[in-house]
Amino acid sequence: MIPFARQRPSSQSVSRRLLPLVVLPCLLALAIPALAAPRADAKPAGYAARKDVRAFIDEMTAEHGFDRAALARTLGEARYQRAIVTAMDRPLLEPPKWYSYARSFLAPERVAAGVRYWHAHQDDLARAEERYGVPPEIVVAILGVETYYGKNAGNYRVLDALTTLAFDYPRRAAFFRGELKQFLLLARELGMSPLAAKGSFAGAMGVPQFMPGSYRSYAVDFDGTGHPDLWQSPADIVASVANYLARHDWQRGGTVLLPAVIAADARATALRKLDGGLSERRATDAWAADGVTPADPLAGPADEPVGLLLLEDAADGLDGATYWIACNNFYVLTRYNRSRLYAAAVNALATAIKATRNGVPR
Repeated sequence: MIPFARQRPSSQSVSRRLLPLVVLPCLLALAIPALAAPRADAKPAGYAARKDVRAFIDEMTAEHGFDRAALARTLGEARYQRAIVTAMDRPLLEPPKWYSYARSFLAPERVAAGVRYWHAHQDDLARAEERYGVPPEIVVAILGVETYYGKNAGNYRVLDALTTLAFDYPRRAAFFRGELKQFLLLARELGMSPLAAKGSFAGAMGVPQFMPGSYRSYAVDFDGTGHPDLWQSPADIVASVANYLARHDWQRGGTVLLPAVIAADARATALRKLDGGLSERRATDAWAADGVTPADPLAGPADEPVGLLLLEDAADGLDGATYWIACNNFYVLTRYNRSRLYAAAVNALATAIKATRNGVPR
């Protein structure tokens, strides 16, 4: 889950059955001494020697009962990652278009892999749908977009990523310092080595790419082993995604997108309401007064506020586009990643996976 609204594929945008290298007793991990010679890309003095880091250690000691010396040793192992700061600062020269953004997510190979994932974990997905009301294809598609069903879950040490961003990325330091705090608490709760967990360049973890705060708030122990494992437990993985969406007001049986019909004489007025390809939500009767209606009936409440979504269509040329009514569940998907293209890609991949599984030609 990417914690910022960049419209690029997720890199990202954690337990009792964790990877063997991950499930190390936390106290042993905290006792590991600092490396004698930091790598060339480390900050010269090391994080544990810095005044701002020492203040953070004092805070964690006072507020959460961490052992000061042990935590200093742990943060002394954190290594500055210049590549992460570079990635965070990389400019988007031009916002991506739907037809280019979605291409890799809708590739036949990814759709087929999603069908296989659904088949392999259908019992867990069905049980999660019964409890949380989120269809299996939506859960599977999120995993497909986030990490290609776990194949690309990230190779950065989470401690390195979060420490780098918390103390050497001023623009979002407050956010990432909070996530570093959540990560250290999570590692202690799970008995997990904070030195071993791997994730994305932004610190997102596991197959569904939860940030540490989301992990602690929304991860579910669905297989009854005592702790949620977002790396190796399919039951925990699919239930945690479903729980996250449900807790952000996913509407059971609701719609994500519907084709929009825009009256010819209302087109200019309607399109002026788009901001970055997505409008504010308005009542359906307000849209109807402006000449915008859904092609099919809404599945949700009649008074459900909806938005207007633009998706650029290469088939119609660079200026072509399709227009959609964005329903409640579309906006719930944007709580996972605040990008209209991300939410649309999840919906499109989910539709393709379900159709392929049911034998419907794409």
